[in-house]
Amino acid sequence: MRTLISILVANALAISSMAVAADTVQVNDDAQKIAELQRQLADITDELDDINSRVDKTERHTALDRISITGDFRTKVHSLHYQNVTWNPAMKVDFSDFGGKAMSGAFGSPTDANSPLGQMMIANPDLAQAFQSGQLQGVMPYVLAPKTMQDIDNDLFYTTRLRLDLKAKVWDNVSFSGRLAMYKNWGDSTGTQVFDSWRSFTMDGTSSGNTSGDWLRVERAYFDWRNIGGSETYLSIGRRPSTYGPPSHYRENEMRGGTPSGHLVNFNFDGATLGYNLGEITGIDGQVVRFCYGQGFESQWGNGEMFGDIVTKDTHLGGFNIDVVNDGNHFLQLTLFGAKDVNDGFKGTMAFPTQLAGIFAPTMYQDMQKFDNFNFVTRVQPSGVIGDMYLGGIGYAYESDDDIKVFGSLGWTRAEPNGNSGLFGGMLSDAVFEAELNSTGTEIIMVPKYADDSSTKDGYGIYIGMQIPAPFGKFGLEYNYGSEYWTPFTQAQDDPVGSKLATRGHVAEAYYIFDINPRMFIKLAGLYYDYEYTGSGTPVGAPQKIDDVMAGTAFSMLPVVDTAYDVNASLTVNF
Repeated sequence: MRTLISILVANALAISSMAVAADTVQVNDDAQKIAELQRQLADITDELDDINSRVDKTERHTALDRISITGDFRTKVHSLHYQNVTWNPAMKVDFSDFGGKAMSGAFGSPTDANSPLGQMMIANPDLAQAFQSGQLQGVMPYVLAPKTMQDIDNDLFYTTRLRLDLKAKVWDNVSFSGRLAMYKNWGDSTGTQVFDSWRSFTMDGTSSGNTSGDWLRVERAYFDWRNIGGSETYLSIGRRPSTYGPPSHYRENEMRGGTPSGHLVNFNFDGATLGYNLGEITGIDGQVVRFCYGQGFESQWGNGEMFGDIVTKDTHLGGFNIDVVNDGNHFLQLTLFGAKDVNDGFKGTMAFPTQLAGIFAPTMYQDMQKFDNFNFVTRVQPSGVIGDMYLGGIGYAYESDDDIKVFGSLGWTRAEPNGNSGLFGGMLSDAVFEAELNSTGTEIIMVPKYADDSSTKDGYGIYIGMQIPAPFGKFGLEYNYGSEYWTPFTQAQDDPVGSKLATRGHVAEAYYIFDINPRMFIKLAGLYYDYEYTGSGTPVGAPQKIDDVMAGTAFSMLPVVDTAYDVNASLTVNF
């Protein structure tokens, strides 16, 4: 554009010069013509300068707007209440193995107060009496602390969530999408919680759904390459859009936010999707078949592998997600998903509970008692592979033309343990500990050796709901149930009590959404949790009946909740 403008100006100047040269003999008559031409030339120059300025602004605007930024801001207040929170910790110990080693003298003499066995008997008189009377045989629970039970009320719990959506058109059939998320509770940006439940352990797959601090995290970042070679095939690689999938997006008052079923997967991971728009062949609206691959855990890099004692493996994810029908009124989805080489945890950081230090780190606990308002923050990582997992489900949703929505989803999970176990257990099984001497031979320690059960375990979950128009907005009801071994990957769901869709038990929710304007709404909601089994949201450890833990006949290394309810109000602005 600048070149064209320069040519026009040069031509105008040339024409003016030629006219002046040709008419030199008519000085008096042409003086006015020359002045008029100069005036016209000045006007043209001013106009071209203005056009040039506007063209520059347009070029700059186009360059800067290659990435469009939108987003949403939500502030929310909860009133959280937990009933019958019970802590009754114990570990399963192979006392036959312990007795054999003790009788052989491997732990020293029980009558020698300075021997490892003698010190253990002095520190645990009840254990010593039971051992001497022959009551400890086979695999039995070894109680670690007295049972406690309490109700906990958090009357006001405020959170703020900011999400920035990034989009860019790279080429005609290539685009980039990303989302940055900040999620924090008011008055806290430490990013590390005391490890009192699996919900409090923030890891790579759940960082966007756990309050972590006043910084932005990359929740998703990927490119889409569509119509490859003129076909209906597309490829997408990056941090996947694997949160807030259907039908969980209805309660968020959003459009579909993720590809997989939100009943089975609400978990961040990195990977790739190869898809095909099958509807172009079958004639069925919105029919798409996708193969998804990802990695949920990296075991070698950054874990001290060079010391030669790493026994974990990479966790690879893969499966199919099929939109059978998606015509605007009817939506039918099938999901089949697998996770190979699941470990007994993930890499992350946590504040180590003082209570667990008293059990597992007695030497450190002596110093921690002097600073009762301190927790030490530690990086944790899994200790080994505990098995494979599979998930499957079918979900259906109907949206009428007058904005009535109903949905139902049925999910299935299968755990295939390999018999290995870490500190908190194996895959849906408990750890069996054996007594060993520490490296200096001065203390008896309990080491997890194997899982108490390696059988395949199937779980199921149901999720139903409705949303109808109501005065000033819409009203919704939802219910979900999870069985004893129900283990979906929904830990990134940002419910403070814990992912409601991962609950082993019942959850009921009611909400009312007031539409202030098309880009702003208020939501009032209430959730009631009735847990039947422990361990919701984790494949590690054997689920125990909540009633048995409360009665003292079953044990859990972490506190368990009987019932809980969350009454909340939020204001969301989309921009």
